[in-house]
Amino acid sequence: MSVDSDNDLEGQIAEWRAYTHRRRPLHHTDVDELEDHLRSRIAELTEAGLHSDEAFLIAVKRMGSLDQLSREFAREHSERLWKQLVLPGEPDAPTAARSRRELIAMVLCAAAAALAIKVPALFGLDMSGDGDAFYARNASLFALPALAAYFAWQRRVGPRVIGVLALLFAIGVVAANAYPLDEDSQSIVLTAIHLPLALWLVVGVAYVGGDWRNDRRRMDFVRFTGEWLIYFVLIGLGGGVLTAFTAGTFQAIGLDAEEFIGAWLLPCGAMAAVVVAAWLVEAKQSVIENMAPVLTRVFTPLFAATLLAFLVAIVWTANGIDVERDVLIIFDLLLVVVLGLLLYAISARDLTARPGLFDHVQFALVVSALIIDALVLLAITGRISEWGFSPNKTAALGENLILLTNLAWSAWLFLGFVRGRAPFARLEHWQTRYLLVYAIWAWTVVLAFPLIFDFA
Repeated sequence: MSVDSDNDLEGQIAEWRAYTHRRRPLHHTDVDELEDHLRSRIAELTEAGLHSDEAFLIAVKRMGSLDQLSREFAREHSERLWKQLVLPGEPDAPTAARSRRELIAMVLCAAAAALAIKVPALFGLDMSGDGDAFYARNASLFALPALAAYFAWQRRVGPRVIGVLALLFAIGVVAANAYPLDEDSQSIVLTAIHLPLALWLVVGVAYVGGDWRNDRRRMDFVRFTGEWLIYFVLIGLGGGVLTAFTAGTFQAIGLDAEEFIGAWLLPCGAMAAVVVAAWLVEAKQSVIENMAPVLTRVFTPLFAATLLAFLVAIVWTANGIDVERDVLIIFDLLLVVVLGLLLYAISARDLTARPGLFDHVQFALVVSALIIDALVLLAITGRISEWGFSPNKTAALGENLILLTNLAWSAWLFLGFVRGRAPFARLEHWQTRYLLVYAIWAWTVVLAFPLIFDFA
């Protein structure tokens, strides 16, 4: 950062301090504490490659969740903010050079992911026919190592962390390919579902630069996951439009592009999009990182109303929950969505603010999901007692127990918060630390279940 940039930044911070003093009498220690928050956020943004002016305005905007005056300051300066975001000035030389390096690294990692999915074809494993089971088990192993490599390079992690990452991915390769699983076995389906989750949390280790014990960094990864998903879906929608145009335009001149689309465009594009979406989140996190919390605000009341209506329907009709596999998947996905809504609401909330209406809606959502999870568990245990254990039923039982534990303690912490007897920070710490439980369970299903159930 240049001297002129430093001077400009100090001038902007001084302007912010003067604004807080004019609008409300504050003790100097209060202003100093707020300024410490502001400077730490600015430092994080500048380390991510933003210009100091842009970092200041974004940091002040985020400070709105900590202090009403900062919110008002950001609102009054919104024109400056959006002008800099939409029409940024020329970056300084170090920032521009770093951006170019990150772009090159992203392109190389995306190309590696795109080409990786074509390597098995060199050995006769096509995506159709006999290769279906292979690609189902290994899908996450084509793109996620490249994504972890990108973050390892970006975070400048040490050899020890790189060794841990390499070891975990190697275990994933062995788990996906070493077991003699039949193509119609339940273990293949479980591996295809749980290995991506296990390896995504390995990517999280690279994302936080190996500092996985840090609650704040784990929450950063949770935020990143939500934003990455949004970008990945948007890229996928754009890719669908591109695919349709490709097929249509080539058809117009008498060429059939279906083979190219199915063999190259879709699989290679999907693998590359995993890395590209991550790069977009990192490059534009200052602008778009609030998308997931905004969507959370919209969908939390809707999901709460839906779950409450479902519980009323169960009581009204006295019908039990079907425990067929497809139905269980739907319920598990529903509970995961509820936890996602909870996590992203936590990520955007001021931990010192008093409980409000939205907090009560979230509490109702968590309690409703907890009751539904308990009903699903009763149905699963009844099915197991009647028909015995199987890989699918055991996995469903374990996952719902894990979700029940998370939801139950979350509901208890939420109850203490809305009653004013517990700080909100406890709920955040609980959620971020519980990620380890998901990681252990995912690896257990991938590594142990085939052995326990004799590769069934």
